[in-house]
Amino acid sequence: MSGSEGGSSGHSAGDPSTAAEKKKEKARVSKTSLILWHAHQNDAVAVRKLLEEDPSLVHARDYDNRTPLHVASLHGWIEVAKCLIQHGADVNAQDRWNNTPLADAEGAKKYAMIELLKSYGGLSYGQNGSHFEPKPVPPPLPNKCDWEIDPSELDFSTSNIIGKGSFGEILKACWRGTPVAVKRILPNLSDDRLVIQDFRHEVILLVKLRHPNIVQFLGAVTERKPLMLITEYLRGGDLHQCLKEKGALSPSTAINFALDIARGMAYLHNEPNVIIHRDLKPRNVLLVNSSADHLKVGDFGLSKLIRVQNSHDVYKMTGETGSYRYMAPEVFKHRKYDKKVDVFSFAMILYEMLEGDPPMSHYEPYEAAKYVAEGHRPMFRAKGYTPQLRELTEQCWAADMNARPSFLEILKRLEKIKESISSDHHWHLFAS
Repeated sequence: MSGSEGGSSGHSAGDPSTAAEKKKEKARVSKTSLILWHAHQNDAVAVRKLLEEDPSLVHARDYDNRTPLHVASLHGWIEVAKCLIQHGADVNAQDRWNNTPLADAEGAKKYAMIELLKSYGGLSYGQNGSHFEPKPVPPPLPNKCDWEIDPSELDFSTSNIIGKGSFGEILKACWRGTPVAVKRILPNLSDDRLVIQDFRHEVILLVKLRHPNIVQFLGAVTERKPLMLITEYLRGGDLHQCLKEKGALSPSTAINFALDIARGMAYLHNEPNVIIHRDLKPRNVLLVNSSADHLKVGDFGLSKLIRVQNSHDVYKMTGETGSYRYMAPEVFKHRKYDKKVDVFSFAMILYEMLEGDPPMSHYEPYEAAKYVAEGHRPMFRAKGYTPQLRELTEQCWAADMNARPSFLEILKRLEKIKESISSDHHWHLFAS
């Protein structure tokens, strides 16, 4: 059954009430993204128009629980903020760091915004607020002595840019004579509080990771600017470039690659300290060398570390996090989600390895995510898609996240598929 046929359970295909609900939900998702975007772009006219169409959008939240007023306050967009407040924005709404819009404005030194928010009863709560829990601020990164790197030890004389990160560039450099990859925060962002928080989060996360299929953290520069994060350098480049150059992989190669990715992800998803990657895609899967016989998962800029109390916990994280083309429907729809978002992305990567083209390649990334969220899935065309591989892929990209297998289960099934393909290959040798 195709994705477009699978959503009719319990209603006839022509049920107008169901169609109307779906249309309303799609419009809602798009408008949530739009109002946050227009608030960021300082477009008060567009913000006002959206609020006139749907007043509830004043309470929209992104994946960090930030409202349009948080966004406007951080950038000092006075007219946008006034429009939001006039339409009933909560001036003391708190994001996932417990910051209020006033705390953001104070952190960014937006003095006119500070006065405006205070005039409407704004309070400075949060990690950077001036009136929240007067207790000693802990050091930003504990136990730094083990991995803090002196920037003078980094040699950039023959460096070259090998990628662009969320907040900066990634360069190949040398550290104590060894080639390394350095994520360097752009100088103009080194004082941005949110950028620093995300950088700090990524470092704290990477320090804890040790696995053959996870890019190895070596150290960081946190006491001087620019901030830098240093990891091992992998000579083979990323999977995106590999697929772009080679096209579709043979089933045996694709399965070996998928096993490496699944091993790394099974380690990240291990309870009770589950790490949800949230941006699993070919660009974030790296090849150890040019012979491409070993893969590692990298780039944890959007990852989240969650302590699981119950194996069925659904984390209260919503918003469009990650890359649209590989994004799970529940993330695109701003719904609660769990670690199975990574399983969905894995299915899309497996599809791309066997097909040679990105999923929904005839759509722009945002439109592809929207189409998938409506229940559609990529079409299987490659001969390398054995019935077992196809079944596994379909289960991994199931619309119901609870129906998706865990990475431990995926590993078991991939090993069986690998054995069957290997035995088939030997049989064909004898048959010929």
